[in-house]
Amino acid sequence: MNHLVVSGHRAASRTIGRRARGLASTSLICAGMIFNAATAFAAQAGQDDGQVQPMQAGSAARQKSQARRTAIQAGQRPEQIESIGHQLVNSAAYQAPSKAPLAAFQPTSVISQHFIQNNAPPSANYDTIAAISPSVTAISTNGPGLSESQGLSIRGFQDGQYNVLLDGIPFADTNNFTHHSTNYFMAHDLGDMSVDRGPGDASTIGYATFGGTISVTTKNPLDRATAEAYGSVGSWSTNNYGGEFDSGRLKSLNGGAFFVDMEALDSNGYLTYADQHRANFMGKWVQPVGRSTTLTFMAMHNRIVQDVPPGVSLKEIATYGPNYGLSNNPHAQNYQNINVDHIQTDMEYIGLNSDLGAGWLLNNKVYTYAYVHHGDNASDVNGNLSGTLAYSKTYYSPAGDDIPGQRMHNDYRAWGDTFDLSRGFGIVNAHLGLWIEHQSNGRQQYEVDWTQGGALNPPTIKANGEPAALDRFMHDQNLSMQPYLQLAIHALPNLTINPGFKYNILNRDIEAPVNQKTGAPLNYSQSYSAPMPSINVHYMASPNWSAYLQVARGFLAPDLAYFYVGDPSKNQVSPENTMNYQIGTAWQSRRFTLSGDVYYIDFDNLVASRTIGQNTEYFNQGGVNYYGAEAEGSVFLGRGFTLFANGSINQAKVKKTDQWVANAPEATMAGGLIYEHDGVYASLIEKWVGSRYGDTSQQQGMDPFSQLDFSLAYTFPKTNGWVPPVKVRMNVSNLLNSHKVVYFFGYAADKTPLFNTQAGRGIFLSLSVPVGL
Repeated sequence: MNHLVVSGHRAASRTIGRRARGLASTSLICAGMIFNAATAFAAQAGQDDGQVQPMQAGSAARQKSQARRTAIQAGQRPEQIESIGHQLVNSAAYQAPSKAPLAAFQPTSVISQHFIQNNAPPSANYDTIAAISPSVTAISTNGPGLSESQGLSIRGFQDGQYNVLLDGIPFADTNNFTHHSTNYFMAHDLGDMSVDRGPGDASTIGYATFGGTISVTTKNPLDRATAEAYGSVGSWSTNNYGGEFDSGRLKSLNGGAFFVDMEALDSNGYLTYADQHRANFMGKWVQPVGRSTTLTFMAMHNRIVQDVPPGVSLKEIATYGPNYGLSNNPHAQNYQNINVDHIQTDMEYIGLNSDLGAGWLLNNKVYTYAYVHHGDNASDVNGNLSGTLAYSKTYYSPAGDDIPGQRMHNDYRAWGDTFDLSRGFGIVNAHLGLWIEHQSNGRQQYEVDWTQGGALNPPTIKANGEPAALDRFMHDQNLSMQPYLQLAIHALPNLTINPGFKYNILNRDIEAPVNQKTGAPLNYSQSYSAPMPSINVHYMASPNWSAYLQVARGFLAPDLAYFYVGDPSKNQVSPENTMNYQIGTAWQSRRFTLSGDVYYIDFDNLVASRTIGQNTEYFNQGGVNYYGAEAEGSVFLGRGFTLFANGSINQAKVKKTDQWVANAPEATMAGGLIYEHDGVYASLIEKWVGSRYGDTSQQQGMDPFSQLDFSLAYTFPKTNGWVPPVKVRMNVSNLLNSHKVVYFFGYAADKTPLFNTQAGRGIFLSLSVPVGL
């Protein structure tokens, strides 16, 4: 059995060098070679590398370029039809797992579709992919994509404190703005992806702008008619299969094109009895209208059934092994069939991108998305309480040997619109925009007795006519509006100053016959608002080299949990906000990419709770200081080889106590070697995450861990007109089969601490067969 270690504290004298000892030699060698090679190649950059993103000459061209750059940074990239043609494969900019674009005005890592298609296992989700970036931590405890992400953080900001966008559309839960990584899009349908480590400018929209943004784009239709069948098999009985049809450009539709993709996934998961069954549909249609307008239609539907283990105790790990999750014992609280989620989601939008003439550009998306969750769980999964103590409220069995639990429904739908209108006025380009979204959510939860087939527990009715077993019966709504004005002032040919102003408004409303936690009725609403100024300075020192400075404010409205009290009006809570100060630089050429930044984030109005008598009240207790440095780079060595490395040093401590925030590692590193030539693709990549605490009181210390992944693919050459370019691929996650304890899940009902280990080695074999039509 593997040795498992959980540190109770970290030594104050530990240095950064000592923290990095857990990183395997791959990353360290890569980092040294990159920067040594960068020095050697710098002298030749102007001779043979060429421009990567040349500046356009002329005021009109510059304004058009700026408008497009701002739209892309806001996640509002105009949709296109992908042309199949030659690309500069033998370059660091193409092969780099992640890189900072020269147009970036804040620390940003773009992860290419090419990297995703070769390195992400077929079951992976956006959390698995984002982990390659500096300052990002993501843990897949049940195998890649086979459970919702655990501990996905950016610089220590946790889920609910940063945005996730799909094609520029923010989506999040209504109660606390968190996300469900397994419940929308799948890796096969992704285009590029970016991790923005900052609040963005005024045009950056979403509920949680102050912790950063993960922007995911769907891929575009191909310009040639193609049919593709694909499938994979892998560890833990993981099977993935699907088919895609691309129409190609249709002359009868003025060059419009679409694709439809249907995919299914079945897996037992790494953890015991933690199955996942998933079906996904995605379709996208890009339709030119005349010469200056493009309409885009996208629809996505996802269904998933998954058994969900909420962590296990160290005693259970030592007794049953690191992959212990749930059991097949119908008399136990961790029985597979009573800890299960049934979730259905959909997302649709209609996008309009148009050149209106006279310099006016319009970008607009009308959208809707929904999340329907029906879940069952036991009351004290993997806790250590005896039956009599744990089940004292059980109605059916006075002896206390029945299994209590809950049955819940959580269903919401959102409707929204993103609007951006831009025009150049001399040396100034202006963006005027508005994001507006309305969410409506119904939530119910009942206490049940699973030994009695899920019967209400107790079965009695209260005087008000509500079942005594009803824990919550609520309807909540959010109305969010963010109008903004973003300017780009071209003060000098290579210098752009970007001042912006956004006003953030959120109205929460709750109508609850039975409010969560209190059990009493509540009808209450409250509005939160904040001005959000920003200024970014972007300078192109040369066609290959840029630098930026950012000062921006972030905003986060209070959680719906602040309404789970007897009288929310007594809460003395102001919205949490940040002031972000960042400076960085980026270089790109054929042979290498380099970028680096330093940051300081002043997080104010940190919310805490206190109990006064029988009432819980929330208040602002202070703030958090975030600061650090990040760097990433890649070197094309020649003969198909590319070397890369990235790393970060991070601090995230509460001002008053000097204690670390939960799940905030003090450093991250990644590095590896990539090879691509004559249809062969191979990569060996390691990610290392430094020590951190799993809780806010620094009681659950977590040791550093690393994970080494390997990918190998081969695309058979198309030798004649009818033989398709078949692609075979192997992805190995956690090649060294490490089983370290990596995540503190929380406490069971009896206060037993629960943990997760790394998922063991996973091997996935894939085959895709595209056929031109």
